[in-house]
Amino acid sequence: MPLGFYIIMAAQFFSALADNAILILAIDILRNIGAADEYEPLLKFFFAFSYVVLAAFVGAFADSMPKWRVMLISNTVKIGGCLLLFIGVQPLFAYAIIGIGAAAYSPAKYGILTEYLPHRLLVVANGWIEGLTVGAIILGTVFGGELTGKELVAWFNSFDLFLFDGAHTGIAIIAILYLLAAIFNLFIPDTGVDHKPLRGSPLYLLHDFWHCLKLLWRDKLGQISLSATTLAWGVAGTLQVLVLKWAEYSLDLKELSEQTRMVGVVALGMAIGAVLASRISLRQSVKVLPVGVVMGLIFICMPLITNTYIAVAMLIVIGACGGFFVVPMNALLQHRGHVLMGAGHSIAVQNFNENLSILLMNALYAVLIYLSLSINTIIVFFGILVMVTMYLIRQWHNLNQKRGNVMAQLDNIH
Repeated sequence: MPLGFYIIMAAQFFSALADNAILILAIDILRNIGAADEYEPLLKFFFAFSYVVLAAFVGAFADSMPKWRVMLISNTVKIGGCLLLFIGVQPLFAYAIIGIGAAAYSPAKYGILTEYLPHRLLVVANGWIEGLTVGAIILGTVFGGELTGKELVAWFNSFDLFLFDGAHTGIAIIAILYLLAAIFNLFIPDTGVDHKPLRGSPLYLLHDFWHCLKLLWRDKLGQISLSATTLAWGVAGTLQVLVLKWAEYSLDLKELSEQTRMVGVVALGMAIGAVLASRISLRQSVKVLPVGVVMGLIFICMPLITNTYIAVAMLIVIGACGGFFVVPMNALLQHRGHVLMGAGHSIAVQNFNENLSILLMNALYAVLIYLSLSINTIIVFFGILVMVTMYLIRQWHNLNQKRGNVMAQLDNIH
C-alpha cells in the first residue's frame, strides 16, 4: 500500500475514535439530566438524520474538490458540535451537528479509496479501513465510558491542561482528537482525479441524487450489496445503544463505563471478522450472504445469557459475523457504484440507505422502549428481523442469477 493510504487510515482512526467517544459522553449527559430512556436511541436517530437529509448534497460536495479538503471541513464541523455540547446545548441537537460533519466526511473517506487505489486492492483496503474503524469504535466507546468516570478525568486534570472538570474535560479531549484528524487530513495526497464543480440549484442535486439512487437499486449486484449493507448497518447502529441496556439488565452492569466495554467487545469481534474478510475477492463477495442469517440466529440467543464471560464470547461471535459479512458487501457496493456513477455519489447513496435504516431502527427501538417492552423481547424481535431479511436477500440474489447476467458482471471484475 502507498504511504497516502496510511495517512488516510490515521485520519479516519482519530475521527472515528472521537465520533464514538462523544456518543457515550452524550448518553452520560442525558442520564445525568434525568432524560427518559428512549432519548438514548434518539441520539443515533438525530445523528443518522443528518446523513439522510444531506444525502443528495454531500456526494456532489465530496466530488467537487479534493477529498482531503472535504475531510478537513467535516472535522471542523464536528469540532463545532463538541463546542455546542460544551456550552450546554441539548445533546440531541449537538450530536446532530456532529452528524452533519460525519455525513460530509463519509463520501470523501470511502470515495478517496476508489480514486487512489486499483480495484484489485479495494477489498484489502476496505478490510484495513473497516478493521481500523472498528478498532476506533472499540477504543472510542471504552474511552468515552472511562471519561464518564472520575478517575480518568482526574488524571487528565492532574496535568493542569484544562481549567474545568467533569464532562467538560471529556468534551475538550474529544475535540482534540478531531483536531488531530484534521491535521492528518492536510497530508492526504491529491489523487489527481478531475472534480465536478457544484451546480447552483438544489433541485438539480436532488434530481441527480434520485437518478443515482435508482441506478444503484436497479443494478443486479448493486441492489443485493446495498440491501445487505443497509440492513447490517441499521442493526449495528441500534446494537451500539441496545447492548448498553442489555448489559445493565441481563448482566447487572450498572456503571456506564462497564456497559461500554461490552459494546467494545462487539466491535472487537467486528475487527476480527473484517480482517478475515480481507482475504475474500470481489468475485466471491456474494458468498458471504448466509453469514447474515447466522448472525440473526445468534442474536436471538442473547436473552439466554446472564454470565458475563459467556456474554463476551457471544458478542465477539456476533461482531465477527458482522465484520466478515459487511466488508465484502461494502467493497462490492463501492465497486458497482464507482462503475455506475462515481465514488462520491455512490457513497452518498449508500450512506442515505444505511443511515435511513439506522434512523428507522433506532426510532423503532425508542418506540418499543416507550411501550415498556423488556429488553430481551426487543432483542428477539431484532434477531428475527435480521434472520428473515437476510434470508430473503439471499433468495433475491439467487433469483437474479437465474434471470440475468450477474455472474458475467462478477467475471468482469479484475
